[in-house]
Formats: sequence, structure tokens, C-alpha cells
Amino acid sequence: MVPENDEWGRMIESCYKGRAKKVSRYAIKKEPQVFDREKLKKVQGCLPDGYVLKLIDEDIYHQCRAKEWSRDLVSQYPDYGTYQKLGLGVVVQKDGRVVSGASSYASYEGGIEIEIDTDEPYRRRGLASACAAGLILECIKRDLYPSWDAQNKWSVALAEKLGYHYSHEYTAYEIWGY
Repeated sequence: MVPENDEWGRMIESCYKGRAKKVSRYAIKKEPQVFDREKLKKVQGCLPDGYVLKLIDEDIYHQCRAKEWSRDLVSQYPDYGTYQKLGLGVVVQKDGRVVSGASSYASYEGGIEIEIDTDEPYRRRGLASACAAGLILECIKRDLYPSWDAQNKWSVALAEKLGYHYSHEYTAYEIWGY
């Protein structure tokens, strides 16, 4: 939840008590013409030997749903048919196994909200960068805007590496335990 002001924030805390965690998030500017396609192609191509970049198909959709670390890459789409119609994503596989991905967490007319994650043992190898670059390029091909909102400063740094520009920090609440 994103409160409109401090008063709304206090109301969220009061209503949800211990189920609302106050967090900082980082807004990224929405600039459709900002992307350098050649730079993104280079980032997309910088995979270590043995790693393969693929669009999410039905088999990969089910692989993502089966693992906790990758579930959010497709979790907002209840089945592959819905994902195929509304979603879009790119993963990196190693030996046929998904180890990193960038996908639509949500879809809206003309764009997607990006979700990125990498299995912990495979982090810090440029895999998320390659996935994100591939997803952005695929969005451009399909005339979709790849919207980015950062959960942490590492995500801001990755967004900036790919051509986005930071806008501002804001307060949000994570709610759990309905």
C-alpha cells in the first residue's frame, strides 16, 4: 500500500497493526524514448558460458511457479494461458534450470511492471542484467512500456545501468496475513 500522506500512513498502521511493515521504495522515471537498444543488446549478450537466455514458455512458466525464489516472476497469472495472453518474461537457464528471470509482475494496457529475481547461488554474475535487458528489448518490439519501480538501491542501480533514471524515494507498506 502506498499512502497519499502521513495521515494515511498512520491509518494503515492503526488498521493493520503488526501486519503492516513500513518500507522505502524508489520510483523510476517513466521515459519511453530513453532506451539505447545497442547498449541493451550488449548487456543481454554478456552471459557466462553455459547460460542461455529464453522467453518464458509453458515449461518455464511451470518451473518458475515450482520454486519459491522464482514464483513472483509469474505469480500474478493463475495459469499459463493467462500468462501467455497478458504476461511477458525472459529467463536465464543453466543446464535447463531457471536461475534468473525478468518478467511482468503486472500487465496494463500499453505496458508491464517488471519483476526481477535471481536464485541466490547465481547472484552477482550479470544474469539479472541480461534478463532485464532482454525483457526491455522484447517490450520495445511489442510496443509495451517496461515500467520499473525499485524495492531497494541495488534495483535502482540496475535500472540506471539499463538506461532508466531515478525519480524519488517514497513510503509504502507491505501487508501480510489477511
